This record gives sequence, C-alpha cells and structure tokens, in this order.
Amino acid sequence: MTDETLTPRQVAQELGVTVRTVQRWVADGRLPATRVGGRVRLSRSSLNAVAAGHAVPASGIRALLIANRGEIVQRIVRTARGLGIRTVGVHPPAERPPDGVDLALPISDYLDADALIAAARAAGADAVHPGYGFLAENPSFAEAVERAGMAWVGPSAGAIAAMGDKAAARRTAVARGVPVVPGYDGDAQDDPALAAAAAEIGYPVLIKPSAGGGGKGMRVVRDPARLTEELASARREAGRAFGDDRLILERLLEGARHVEVQVLFDARGNGVHLGERDCSAQRRNQKVVEESPGPSVSDALRGQLGAAALEVAAAVGYVSAGTVEFLVTDDGDFFFGEMNTRLQVEHPVTEAVTGRDIVADQLRIAAGESLGFGQAEVRWSGHAIEARLYAEDPDAGFLPATGRLLRLRWPGGVRVETGVREGDSVSDRYDPLLAKLIASGPTRSDALASLRAALDESLILGVRTNLRFLRWLLDQPVMRDGEVRIDTLARLRSAPPPEVSDRAWSAAATALGTAGRHDPWGGGWRAAAPAAVRMRHGDKERRVELGHAGEAEVAVEDGVAYVDVEGQSLELSLAMPPSVEEAVRHATAHAGGAAALTAPMPGRVIAVRAIEGASVQAHEALVVIEAMKMEHAVVTPLTGTVTRMTVKVGQQVQRGDLLAEVSA
Repeated sequence: MTDETLTPRQVAQELGVTVRTVQRWVADGRLPATRVGGRVRLSRSSLNAVAAGHAVPASGIRALLIANRGEIVQRIVRTARGLGIRTVGVHPPAERPPDGVDLALPISDYLDADALIAAARAAGADAVHPGYGFLAENPSFAEAVERAGMAWVGPSAGAIAAMGDKAAARRTAVARGVPVVPGYDGDAQDDPALAAAAAEIGYPVLIKPSAGGGGKGMRVVRDPARLTEELASARREAGRAFGDDRLILERLLEGARHVEVQVLFDARGNGVHLGERDCSAQRRNQKVVEESPGPSVSDALRGQLGAAALEVAAAVGYVSAGTVEFLVTDDGDFFFGEMNTRLQVEHPVTEAVTGRDIVADQLRIAAGESLGFGQAEVRWSGHAIEARLYAEDPDAGFLPATGRLLRLRWPGGVRVETGVREGDSVSDRYDPLLAKLIASGPTRSDALASLRAALDESLILGVRTNLRFLRWLLDQPVMRDGEVRIDTLARLRSAPPPEVSDRAWSAAATALGTAGRHDPWGGGWRAAAPAAVRMRHGDKERRVELGHAGEAEVAVEDGVAYVDVEGQSLELSLAMPPSVEEAVRHATAHAGGAAALTAPMPGRVIAVRAIEGASVQAHEALVVIEAMKMEHAVVTPLTGTVTRMTVKVGQQVQRGDLLAEVSA
C-alpha cells in the first residue's frame, strides 16, 4: 500500500474524527473509496474536500492551550492534531506532563487562572480549551482569556454566568415556557425561609447548590427534622467546591429518568441539537453509565426535548457546545434541571451515533466559523453506551480509593478514553475518574454486549475500582431492559464483596513467598514439609502452601500482593504476629464490648462531633471526613462511650487509620 492510500482508521486519525464518521462519509458518497481485496481504501487526494469542511481555517486557531488534566486532554489533543493545531499542556511541578501535547509547561495549580494565561502567552497560544471541571465554567476565567487576546473555546462569560446560577437558570427556563421542577429559587437563604419553602414544596425535597454541578452539595431530605443539618452540610460542601454556598430546593421526582440534550450554537445564532443521552444510571448524583439514544425517548419526545433545549440555550445567546439536562417521567412529562456550559464527560456516545466530532465543532465555532449544517441534516444511527471507570471502592459505599496503578490492561474493539498509565499514583486530590469505555453497535443489545465484553478484558491492579460493579450492573435485568431510573442504583441490592478464591490466595502467596527466598529462613521454608506462608486479607488469615501458583493476575509492591478477583484489585499480605494492643482490641471487639472506627478513605477531618468520655448513640456520626470536596460521615455501630478519639479537625488521614474507639 502506497502512502497515497489510507485505511478508514488512518483517515479518521488525520481528520480528527471517528471511524464511524469516515464510514458514513463513504456510505453517503461524500468520500470516494475503492475496495482492495475486500477492504476499503481511500486516496489522500480525495480528503481535501471533506477536510475543508472540518478543519479550522489557516487564519483561525494555530496553537491551543488545554487548561486541564487526564483523559480530556488526550481527547482534545487527538482532534486538534488532526486539524493541524499545535497543542500546549500544563501540569503542576509534582505531576508528570500530559501525554501527546506538543509542549508542556509547569503551572502552580489548575485553578490558577493567572498562571494558565501566562502559560498560554509563553507558548504563543491563540486559544484556550478548558475541558471540563476546574475553570471550565468559570465566567471570570473566560473573560480573562478573551481580554488576553485569545479565543475561548466555549460560551461567553455572560452565558456561563447565566446558566451557572441554577436559580437564575430556572427563571430563564420559566420565562421561555420550559417547565421546571416545582421548587424554591429565591434570595432568602436563612434556615426558616428554606424550611418554609420545603414545607410548601412537600417532602421529600432535594437540596442543590445554586452554583456548580457534578452532584456536589446535593442532599435528599425525607424527614423535616433533618432539614437544618442537611442544609448546613450542603452549604459547607458548596462553599468549598464552588465558593458560593447559596442553595435552591426542588421537589424530589422519584422514579424519573435523567435525560440530557446536546446542543451546538455558532456566533451567528444558528443552533442545532444532536439528540439525547440517558444518564439515569447514577449513584450519589454521579453518573456511572450513559447511553444514546435514550431507551425511553420516542421520536416525538426527542423533538420536544430538543426544542426546549434550544429555547433555553438561545435565551442566553449561547455559543459553542452545551448540554441541557431534564428529568423525564414515565408519562412523558419533562422538566428543565440545569445547563452545563461546557463539553460533557459523556459526549462520546453522542459522537458515536451522530458521526460528529464535537471537539472539532467547538474549535471551528471558536475560530469564527458557522455551523455549516442545520437540524434537518442531523442523523442518528445505531446505539452507544459508555461506562465510567472510577478509583473507588463499591464495597465501602463507593468511597474514593487511592494507590499506584501497578497493572493496566485496556480492551480492544471499543473506544477507550484515559489519561492514566501504569505507574501513575491516584490521589484524593482530583476526581476519581480513571477511564471511559465507549461501545457502539447497530442495536442497544449489540452495544451492551460489546461493552460487557470490554469490561471483562479490562484489568486494573493496585487501586480499588468500580470495574467489578460495572460488570455486575450490566448483567442486571433492569439495565438490560433499559429501565434504569435516577434512584435505581440506590435501590438495587449490590453484589456481595468478592471472596478471595484459592487461586488468588496461591498467586499472592507465591508472589510474596518468592520475594523472600533469598533469606534461608524466609520464603515459607519448613523442615520435611511443603513451604507455606500465613497470609492476611482484611481480618481474614489463611495458611497457604507455596509452589502452587494460581492463575490469577497479581502485582506486588511494598510487601503487598494486589490480586485481581472478579475485576476487583484486592490487597493480600503476609500475616504478622499481632501486637499486644491489637490483640486486646481484637478480643474486646469480638466480645461485643467495643468498636474501632477507622477512616474509610483518605481525606481531611473537617468535624469531630464527640470527645473522649462522651455518651453516643448507635449510628451517630462521630467524625466527618472531606475528600474530593465531598463529605463522608463516620458513624459508631453501637451505643456506648467514646473511650478514645485519635484525630482532630484539619488532620489528614489515610484509609484504615484509627479515628476513635467506642465501648458499650
């Protein structure tokens, strides 16, 4: 094959689009192709006409600073490279530079707007793409970028501010005739005013920060007696996450679906919607699985949702890509929730079914181009589903997990978006998203089967993740049947924690035992008997003979064996003799007389609600830990007296650290 002949995948890489897009162009005649031995081949010269409609003009963006980290950087780089745009990445000094960028510059922090603009100037960038999170929806940053003479790849500061204030956004929707969930978005923010509003709305109510998103600060209140406590907690979390502790209240629509609509607007006021995504598979208001088209959305409802989304966005003079979120009931009623004025994490499923590259659309619009197509030209084909792989422990309430990624294996046959590689450390400083797997197919069943197979191929060792949970979730009838609602995951009875299999014990023991064989008394040596070691996993211990290596995947670091058990990375170590203090505590606990409260994840102690000698009731919160700008309360399992409190406010703790002890 000469260099003038390309495969569809090579064409997709050169133009910064998906392979499905290239296949669509071939099918509808926009891109001439020939068949060589049954395979499609395309000439480089035939790309000019197509590329002209998808590339940023020479007078447009030449160098792009990506003000973000992780997988979204790789995603933007892929498209920018295909458009001939030089890319600039940033990173704090303690972090490795992002992969794939043409130039990487150190900055103090991803939230330091001045440092980001200085980096853009130093690199000669003429545009800034914020990705999502960090400063992506910060109107002051958008303004500062434009004042510095660079293009902002996103909506105007005014549109960001108008939609970023959820109270104002609700009022905008009402003014445009778009229904909203009954609620309260007034200026009075004192507890009595909010309590009166909650009583009028009717319980259960949903507390939401007026600023920000991502599920942070949201609380469901079913009991009026808990409203004051939940308001205080929501204010703290919103203030830390967004610098704004104002709240709104909404009636909780139980059993609704979360359906969002992707919109695109150019600076001339032309707007289209690219259909919907169903994001109902959520836990703690965080999306887990997303798909397009929505399993419950008819053509008629799609038209209504799309028209409403365009109406809301047009009301604030929106430009660029954005997402309008709705709650949809089984009766087909829908209610505006909020608008995300940025690229969404789940945008790949829309790209898969429409054949568009939304990042390319963003860049073209930022360069001053018009959309170049209308609503009648938007077509949907097939089905796509995305699963988010998080560093979190489903068996500990989905709390964030940390550690080092010792082994990674990604599947073939699906789109994988990730910004991590083997050896990277996962901290509690950033969002726990590790990767996204996006599968597509002619039908929803095909896409589901492809995604399930991809999850089976994936491997992550060294950090606990939700991989095993995702495999389990995709096997549930409610998921297979497309009947997931926003409260489904909270109601599903999750699979029990994985049991360490014999082969996992053997693999871990062999790996750890082998490491000690340089010592004549180590490695499990015993006179006239098979070598054996005593192993520990959590509070379980077991003697394991060596020489029978299991088939389980295993990685070893610092005396700990990380073993893959049904998709979960579990930690096994050599059992050491307990100290006297541990032995006494263990015996007391088994006698039912005491409980040791330990940190369920790494984080910072933000509240200590009891002192030594205090009487406490079962299920009472004694310590509150903050991680990822979200609060997690550690409760006592029994009624008794606090005999020991080992932490104080402001202290950093690691998973497993002792926080307090309670005696009955």
